[in-house]
Amino acid sequence: MFGKNAEVLQALILMVALGTLRCQAQSDGASMASIGLGACGDSGSKFEVKETNVGSQARAQAGKALVFFVEKDINLGVVSTPLSRAGLDGRWVGATHGASYFSFVVEPGIHHLCASTYFGVFGGDYGTAVAHFSAEPGGVYYFEVRNTLPASRESSATDVSLVPLDSDEGKYLTSTLPLVEAHQKK
Repeated sequence: MFGKNAEVLQALILMVALGTLRCQAQSDGASMASIGLGACGDSGSKFEVKETNVGSQARAQAGKALVFFVEKDINLGVVSTPLSRAGLDGRWVGATHGASYFSFVVEPGIHHLCASTYFGVFGGDYGTAVAHFSAEPGGVYYFEVRNTLPASRESSATDVSLVPLDSDEGKYLTSTLPLVEAHQKK
């Protein structure tokens, strides 16, 4: 009789232990999400974006790295063009509007990049993606924010992804897309 109670007690202890591990994993995941979102700037910030006539490729400053932020929109059809803000280490560094790009200079070291896209459809929601990278002095890095609307009108899910690009692909895209300047609205 005592053996059955011991088995029940062991099973109960095992369930509590697994539950504690599960809660710990969820807690760690939540802290990781807050670190990722820390790459973004103030959520209320708005930008005005304009194409610029400057056609030459930017160059990294001595001892620093250069980052290109490229926007690609997929499946948009006749829907309004989204605006994508780029955040670096907790502050906004610029924005794109539609298929376009801009660049910015960073210090060497590990950086956290954020893409936050405003879709004026489906209630005007934001989609966010984050990534990190290690910048080397003189390095050139290309990241593409891909904004995708659902293929079906029955779904309102939007998707934003932020992916590093091969340098050849990055050079190709920045040679075919318009360069933009963004100014934060006051």
